[in-house]
Amino acid sequence: MNKDEKKQVIDQLTVQLQENNIFYLTDTSELTVEVTNKLRRSCFEKGVSMTVVKNTLLRKAMENVEGKDFSEFYETLKGATSLMFSETGNVPAKLIKEFRKTSDKPILKGAYIEEAIFIGDDKLAMLESIKSKEELIGDVIALLQSPAKNVISALKSGGSTIAGLVKTLQEK
Repeated sequence: MNKDEKKQVIDQLTVQLQENNIFYLTDTSELTVEVTNKLRRSCFEKGVSMTVVKNTLLRKAMENVEGKDFSEFYETLKGATSLMFSETGNVPAKLIKEFRKTSDKPILKGAYIEEAIFIGDDKLAMLESIKSKEELIGDVIALLQSPAKNVISALKSGGSTIAGLVKTLQEK
């Protein structure tokens, strides 16, 4: 790879890191081609973009990103590194956990989720339990609907007569 190609790769990585608020760094070394292809297929099905990167080029790209500090990741940039980009914070963690039922790898080196940095494979369970934006919105809607549903069901249980409605309201 000549200097121009390296600069082009660094520029592409810089743009990806700047535009994405969620990415995972994983160790996929020692995986066979067949297993790696299976992992890539799983990533594609889940909407996760996975690329293998050179550590020195990734570090230079991280240093080029303005407004984000990736310095905590520098020590993890050893050995083979794969970058996983996702729109949802917990999807790559779930994918890794599911994939590790049949293989020892990928191992989580670190993750960047909305300005929070997680280092180490021991954080995988915590990252898996992070709720997505859609899940949080669903929880809030369910909480908001709960009191209204209780009132409606109480009104229905009292019968459709005025006396039944008054009695039900009086009990509440």
